[in-house]
Amino acid sequence: MTEKLTPGDVAPDFTLPTADGGQLALKDLRGRKVVLYAYPAAMTPGCTKQACDFRDSLASLQAQGYEVVGISPDKPEKLAKFVERDAITFPLVSDVDKSVLDSYAAYGEKMNYGKVSMGVIRSTFVIDEEGNIEHAFYNVKATGHVAKLRRDLGLDQ
Repeated sequence: MTEKLTPGDVAPDFTLPTADGGQLALKDLRGRKVVLYAYPAAMTPGCTKQACDFRDSLASLQAQGYEVVGISPDKPEKLAKFVERDAITFPLVSDVDKSVLDSYAAYGEKMNYGKVSMGVIRSTFVIDEEGNIEHAFYNVKATGHVAKLRRDLGLDQ
């Protein structure tokens, strides 16, 4: 497993397929702040709650200069169903081979119901306008995370 990212690290670049059949490259978002969040699986209860929280906060995040991108190992076809079913209004990218998730240290051993398993470590990365990690949050909770992130970024003052 890759070492966890810390503030000041260069965010690993990527170009990945999106739910809408296109491609998204992190470098194309330079000049904007990016909230990249890693989640285990589209259309599961926790991941749906988290995605809907981001969806519902998107306008206020964008007003503060943040773009939101979700990343999971789901195939683009499953992401497209997720977007349609839950009216997700920001890009979801597919990392089927988990190489990008691994480069962010968001894939590896995790504890789930008392058992160690391999999987996506629910994480959120705030990337600054130059492509550097501003914040790296690992093992975040699906519920309430967006509100906590907004507080941590000083957006609710």
